[in-house]
Amino acid sequence: MAGNVNHEYHILEPDIWPLVGSFSALVFTTGLVFFMHDMAGGYLILGLGIAGLIATFFSWFGNIVKEAQRGDHTPIVQLHMRYGMILFIASEVMFFVGWFWSWFDFALFPSELSDVIGGEFPPAAIEAVINPFSLPLLNTLILLCSGTTVTWAHHSLIHGDREGLKRGLWLTVLLGAVFTVIQAYEYAHAPFEFGTNTYSSAFYMATGFHGFHVLVGTIFLIVCLARTYKGHFTPRQHFGFEAAAWYWHFVDVVWLFLFAVVYVWGGWGAEMHG
Repeated sequence: MAGNVNHEYHILEPDIWPLVGSFSALVFTTGLVFFMHDMAGGYLILGLGIAGLIATFFSWFGNIVKEAQRGDHTPIVQLHMRYGMILFIASEVMFFVGWFWSWFDFALFPSELSDVIGGEFPPAAIEAVINPFSLPLLNTLILLCSGTTVTWAHHSLIHGDREGLKRGLWLTVLLGAVFTVIQAYEYAHAPFEFGTNTYSSAFYMATGFHGFHVLVGTIFLIVCLARTYKGHFTPRQHFGFEAAAWYWHFVDVVWLFLFAVVYVWGGWGAEMHG
Protein backbone atom coordinates (compact mmCIF):
# COMPACT_ATOMS: atom_id res chain seq x y z
CA MET A 1 0.00 0.00 0.00
CA ALA A 2 1.10 3.55 -0.68
CA GLY A 3 2.51 5.29 2.39
CA ASN A 4 3.61 2.11 4.18
CA VAL A 5 7.10 2.27 5.71
CA ASN A 6 9.19 -0.68 4.54
CA HIS A 7 12.61 0.41 5.82
CA GLU A 8 14.33 1.03 9.16
CA TYR A 9 15.43 4.58 8.44
CA HIS A 10 13.90 7.69 9.99
CA ILE A 11 12.80 10.24 7.40
CA LEU A 12 12.78 13.60 9.14
CA GLU A 13 9.77 15.86 8.86
CA PRO A 14 10.27 19.48 7.70
CA ASP A 15 11.54 21.53 10.65
CA ILE A 16 12.29 25.23 11.07
CA TRP A 17 14.84 24.81 13.88
CA PRO A 18 17.95 24.06 11.76
CA LEU A 19 17.34 27.37 9.97
CA VAL A 20 16.70 29.20 13.24
CA GLY A 21 19.83 27.67 14.77
CA SER A 22 22.01 28.67 11.80
CA PHE A 23 20.69 32.24 11.81
CA SER A 24 21.11 32.46 15.60
CA ALA A 25 24.72 31.27 15.32
CA LEU A 26 25.37 34.03 12.76
CA VAL A 27 23.78 36.64 15.04
CA PHE A 28 25.74 35.29 18.02
CA THR A 29 29.14 35.48 16.29
CA THR A 30 28.31 38.93 14.89
CA GLY A 31 27.37 40.07 18.38
CA LEU A 32 30.67 38.75 19.71
CA VAL A 33 32.59 40.82 17.16
CA PHE A 34 30.57 43.94 18.04
CA PHE A 35 31.04 43.27 21.76
CA MET A 36 34.82 42.73 21.51
CA HIS A 37 35.25 45.96 19.56
CA ASP A 38 32.96 47.97 21.86
CA MET A 39 30.62 48.77 18.99
CA ALA A 40 27.09 50.04 19.49
CA GLY A 41 24.45 47.34 19.84
CA GLY A 42 26.94 44.62 20.73
CA TYR A 43 25.11 43.53 23.88
CA LEU A 44 21.74 43.46 22.12
CA ILE A 45 22.94 41.47 19.12
CA LEU A 46 24.86 39.05 21.33
CA GLY A 47 21.84 38.59 23.59
CA LEU A 48 19.54 37.89 20.64
CA GLY A 49 21.97 35.31 19.29
CA ILE A 50 22.25 33.55 22.65
CA ALA A 51 18.46 33.56 23.08
CA GLY A 52 18.00 32.07 19.63
CA LEU A 53 20.57 29.34 20.27
CA ILE A 54 18.99 28.42 23.63
CA ALA A 55 15.53 28.26 22.02
CA THR A 56 16.97 26.05 19.26
CA PHE A 57 18.59 23.72 21.79
CA PHE A 58 15.40 23.26 23.77
CA SER A 59 13.10 22.82 20.77
CA TRP A 60 15.35 20.77 18.48
CA PHE A 61 16.60 18.45 21.21
CA GLY A 62 13.04 18.18 22.52
CA ASN A 63 11.93 16.98 19.09
CA ILE A 64 14.68 14.36 19.07
CA VAL A 65 13.55 13.08 22.48
CA LYS A 66 9.97 12.83 21.20
CA GLU A 67 11.20 10.87 18.17
CA ALA A 68 13.04 8.45 20.46
CA GLN A 69 9.99 7.98 22.68
CA ARG A 70 7.65 7.18 19.80
CA GLY A 71 10.05 4.57 18.40
CA ASP A 72 11.54 6.38 15.41
CA HIS A 73 15.07 5.57 16.51
CA THR A 74 15.35 2.07 15.11
CA PRO A 75 18.56 0.04 15.57
CA ILE A 76 19.98 1.31 12.28
CA VAL A 77 19.16 4.91 13.22
CA GLN A 78 20.79 4.46 16.63
CA LEU A 79 23.90 3.05 14.92
CA HIS A 80 24.21 6.14 12.77
CA MET A 81 23.68 8.38 15.79
CA ARG A 82 26.56 6.56 17.47
CA TYR A 83 28.73 7.25 14.42
CA GLY A 84 27.77 10.91 14.69
CA MET A 85 28.68 11.07 18.37
CA ILE A 86 32.01 9.34 17.72
CA LEU A 87 32.85 11.87 15.01
CA PHE A 88 31.82 14.74 17.28
CA ILE A 89 34.11 13.52 20.06
CA ALA A 90 36.89 13.05 17.49
CA SER A 91 36.49 16.69 16.48
CA GLU A 92 36.67 17.67 20.15
CA VAL A 93 39.88 15.67 20.52
CA MET A 94 41.43 17.63 17.66
CA PHE A 95 40.25 20.87 19.27
CA PHE A 96 42.28 20.07 22.38
CA VAL A 97 45.21 18.81 20.32
CA GLY A 98 45.61 22.42 19.16
CA TRP A 99 45.95 23.69 22.73
CA PHE A 100 48.35 20.92 23.70
CA TRP A 101 50.35 21.63 20.54
CA SER A 102 50.77 25.29 21.49
CA TRP A 103 51.73 24.33 25.05
CA PHE A 104 54.44 21.93 23.88
CA ASP A 105 55.66 24.47 21.33
CA PHE A 106 56.09 27.11 24.03
CA ALA A 107 57.60 24.70 26.56
CA LEU A 108 60.00 22.74 24.34
CA PHE A 109 61.28 25.61 22.18
CA PRO A 110 61.41 28.69 24.43
CA SER A 111 64.47 30.02 22.59
CA GLU A 112 62.33 30.52 19.49
CA LEU A 113 60.24 32.99 21.50
CA SER A 114 63.04 34.71 23.37
CA ASP A 115 61.59 38.15 22.66
CA VAL A 116 58.29 37.09 24.22
CA ILE A 117 59.16 34.81 27.14
CA GLY A 118 62.85 35.49 27.65
CA GLY A 119 64.00 32.13 26.35
CA GLU A 120 62.60 30.16 29.30
CA PHE A 121 59.37 28.43 30.21
CA PRO A 122 57.56 29.24 32.42
CA PRO A 123 58.57 32.84 31.59
CA ALA A 124 60.42 34.90 34.17
CA ALA A 125 57.27 37.02 34.53
CA ILE A 126 55.54 34.01 36.14
CA GLU A 127 56.70 34.32 39.73
CA ALA A 128 54.85 31.16 40.80
CA VAL A 129 52.70 28.45 39.26
CA ILE A 130 49.72 26.63 40.72
CA ASN A 131 50.73 23.70 42.90
CA PRO A 132 49.47 20.64 40.98
CA PHE A 133 49.21 18.57 44.14
CA SER A 134 46.70 20.83 45.87
CA LEU A 135 43.41 21.80 44.16
CA PRO A 136 44.30 20.31 40.74
CA LEU A 137 44.96 16.92 42.33
CA LEU A 138 41.68 17.17 44.26
CA ASN A 139 39.83 17.94 41.02
CA THR A 140 41.56 14.98 39.37
CA LEU A 141 40.24 12.66 42.07
CA ILE A 142 36.78 14.21 41.75
CA LEU A 143 36.64 13.61 37.99
CA LEU A 144 37.96 10.06 38.37
CA CYS A 145 35.22 9.38 40.92
CA SER A 146 32.63 10.90 38.59
CA GLY A 147 33.77 8.50 35.88
CA THR A 148 33.00 5.57 38.17
CA THR A 149 29.58 6.96 39.20
CA VAL A 150 28.44 7.51 35.61
CA THR A 151 29.62 3.97 34.80
CA TRP A 152 27.60 2.73 37.80
CA ALA A 153 24.55 4.57 36.45
CA HIS A 154 25.05 3.00 33.01
CA HIS A 155 25.48 -0.48 34.49
CA SER A 156 22.33 -0.01 36.59
CA LEU A 157 20.33 1.07 33.53
CA ILE A 158 21.44 -1.96 31.50
CA HIS A 159 20.33 -4.26 34.34
CA GLY A 160 17.00 -2.50 34.92
CA ASP A 161 17.96 -0.88 38.24
CA ARG A 162 16.24 2.51 37.97
CA GLU A 163 17.19 3.57 41.51
CA GLY A 164 20.85 2.83 40.87
CA LEU A 165 20.60 4.84 37.65
CA LYS A 166 19.20 7.84 39.53
CA ARG A 167 21.77 7.64 42.33
CA GLY A 168 24.67 7.32 39.90
CA LEU A 169 23.47 10.29 37.86
CA TRP A 170 22.90 12.43 40.96
CA LEU A 171 26.40 11.72 42.22
CA THR A 172 27.96 12.45 38.83
CA VAL A 173 26.12 15.75 38.50
CA LEU A 174 27.14 16.79 42.02
CA LEU A 175 30.78 15.85 41.41
CA GLY A 176 30.77 17.83 38.16
CA ALA A 177 29.37 20.87 39.97
CA VAL A 178 31.99 20.57 42.72
CA PHE A 179 34.74 20.39 40.08
CA THR A 180 33.47 23.62 38.51
CA VAL A 181 33.31 25.43 41.86
CA ILE A 182 36.86 24.37 42.76
CA GLN A 183 38.20 25.44 39.37
CA ALA A 184 36.51 28.85 39.73
CA TYR A 185 38.14 29.22 43.17
CA GLU A 186 41.50 28.21 41.68
CA TYR A 187 41.19 30.84 38.95
CA ALA A 188 40.21 33.53 41.48
CA HIS A 189 43.35 32.85 43.54
CA ALA A 190 45.82 32.03 40.74
CA PRO A 191 49.19 33.81 41.00
CA PHE A 192 49.03 34.98 37.37
CA GLU A 193 46.39 36.60 35.16
CA PHE A 194 45.10 35.70 31.73
CA GLY A 195 46.86 37.17 28.71
CA THR A 196 50.00 38.49 30.36
CA ASN A 197 52.30 36.03 28.52
CA THR A 198 52.30 32.76 26.59
CA TYR A 199 52.22 30.62 29.73
CA SER A 200 49.14 32.24 31.25
CA SER A 201 47.32 32.45 27.91
CA ALA A 202 47.92 28.80 27.05
CA PHE A 203 47.11 27.73 30.62
CA TYR A 204 43.76 29.51 30.82
CA MET A 205 42.68 28.61 27.29
CA ALA A 206 43.42 24.89 27.74
CA THR A 207 42.04 24.48 31.26
CA GLY A 208 39.25 27.02 30.71
CA PHE A 209 37.89 25.27 27.63
CA HIS A 210 38.05 22.00 29.55
CA GLY A 211 36.08 23.62 32.37
CA PHE A 212 33.49 24.73 29.80
CA HIS A 213 33.24 21.13 28.57
CA VAL A 214 32.71 19.96 32.15
CA LEU A 215 29.86 22.47 32.46
CA VAL A 216 28.30 21.29 29.18
CA GLY A 217 28.69 17.65 30.26
CA THR A 218 27.05 18.41 33.60
CA ILE A 219 24.07 19.98 31.81
CA PHE A 220 23.98 16.93 29.51
CA LEU A 221 23.74 14.65 32.54
CA ILE A 222 21.12 16.85 34.24
CA VAL A 223 18.93 16.44 31.15
CA CYS A 224 19.45 12.66 31.35
CA LEU A 225 18.51 12.74 35.05
CA ALA A 226 15.30 14.66 34.28
CA ARG A 227 14.45 12.18 31.53
CA THR A 228 15.09 9.31 33.94
CA TYR A 229 12.48 10.68 36.34
CA LYS A 230 10.05 10.87 33.41
CA GLY A 231 10.56 7.15 32.76
CA HIS A 232 12.71 7.51 29.66
CA PHE A 233 15.51 5.08 28.73
CA THR A 234 15.26 1.31 28.66
CA PRO A 235 17.98 -1.35 28.91
CA ARG A 236 17.74 -1.81 25.12
CA GLN A 237 17.32 1.81 24.01
CA HIS A 238 19.16 4.60 25.83
CA PHE A 239 21.45 6.29 23.34
CA GLY A 240 20.82 9.73 24.86
CA PHE A 241 22.32 8.58 28.15
CA GLU A 242 25.06 6.61 26.42
CA ALA A 243 26.15 9.70 24.47
CA ALA A 244 26.31 11.72 27.69
CA ALA A 245 28.43 9.00 29.33
CA TRP A 246 30.83 8.91 26.35
CA TYR A 247 31.18 12.68 26.50
CA TRP A 248 31.84 12.59 30.24
CA HIS A 249 34.55 9.95 29.88
CA PHE A 250 36.15 12.07 27.14
CA VAL A 251 36.19 15.04 29.54
CA ASP A 252 37.84 12.84 32.19
CA VAL A 253 40.60 11.67 29.86
CA VAL A 254 41.36 15.20 28.64
CA TRP A 255 41.71 16.36 32.24
CA LEU A 256 44.23 13.61 33.00
CA PHE A 257 46.40 14.88 30.13
CA LEU A 258 45.95 18.48 31.29
CA PHE A 259 46.91 17.59 34.84
CA ALA A 260 50.04 15.71 33.74
CA VAL A 261 51.18 18.09 30.99
CA VAL A 262 50.04 21.56 32.09
CA TYR A 263 50.04 21.39 35.88
CA VAL A 264 52.81 18.88 36.67
CA TRP A 265 55.25 18.96 33.74
CA GLY A 266 54.53 22.53 32.61
CA GLY A 267 55.39 24.03 35.98
CA TRP A 268 58.23 21.69 36.88
CA GLY A 269 61.03 23.48 38.72
CA ALA A 270 59.08 26.72 39.19
CA GLU A 271 57.99 28.11 42.53
CA MET A 272 54.66 26.65 43.63
CA HIS A 273 51.67 28.65 44.82
CA GLY A 274 48.99 27.13 47.02
